[in-house]
Amino acid sequence: MNFKGQVAVVTGGANGIGRAIALKLADQGAAVMIADTNEDAAMITAAEVKEISGKSAVHKTDVTNPDLCTKLASLTIDSLGPVDILVNNAGIAGSSGWQNRSFSTEADWKLTYQVNVIGISNVTSAFRAQMHKRRSGRIVNIASIAGREGRPSLPHYSASKAAVISLTQSTALEVAPLNITVNAICPGLLWTSMWEEVGSRYAENNPAYKNMSSRQVFDAMVEEKIPLKKEQTPEDVADAVCFLVSEESRNITGQTLNVDGGFFMR
Repeated sequence: MNFKGQVAVVTGGANGIGRAIALKLADQGAAVMIADTNEDAAMITAAEVKEISGKSAVHKTDVTNPDLCTKLASLTIDSLGPVDILVNNAGIAGSSGWQNRSFSTEADWKLTYQVNVIGISNVTSAFRAQMHKRRSGRIVNIASIAGREGRPSLPHYSASKAAVISLTQSTALEVAPLNITVNAICPGLLWTSMWEEVGSRYAENNPAYKNMSSRQVFDAMVEEKIPLKKEQTPEDVADAVCFLVSEESRNITGQTLNVDGGFFMR
């Protein structure tokens, strides 16, 4: 795969999965715009990208604000050029304090849907016009295996990620005549700061994990749930993104790829 001369945008690109995606795209030659609410961390990632591919930019963006998303699109063109690749990675697990609650609040439902679903719609809408004009583009939305089935621990999060899968299909149908592909990826069990918080909740509320640390809960679930018996990494997700935005996947659209070691086989 070679993305030299192409421009990519990664929302939530400052840390974790987003950072890995940005670095992998850069490694394949792409110039990358890092869009994130954490501008300081985004600047660090952008500097790493620039060392690899020579071109990067940063824009502090709240995906729930359509005006900021429109500004992101125009700034990307001004600083890097027209966009070939859009990765909608920005997402949250709940509103402030979700880590300390054993139930979903109205604020959890509203904010999670606003960021995880409407945020994708806002960003995609902002970049759609330039992709339409060029009659080409690759869009990848980051969902989750939590969207594959209901989860009692974070129902608002699971529902939002299920909506991302459905939104991916709807958007793919809409833009297919313009040679734009839209796909989604469902990461499996990755050790992230969010999972560290989730693991603590499992330890508190599930007798099977009583007195375990978050990491111990995580390792136990990898052993129990993942047929390949190994955790997934941000780099695994980045590799899948690169495939889905490459010329090799030109005839793949509206699909959701599980990167989960066989957790869900469907």
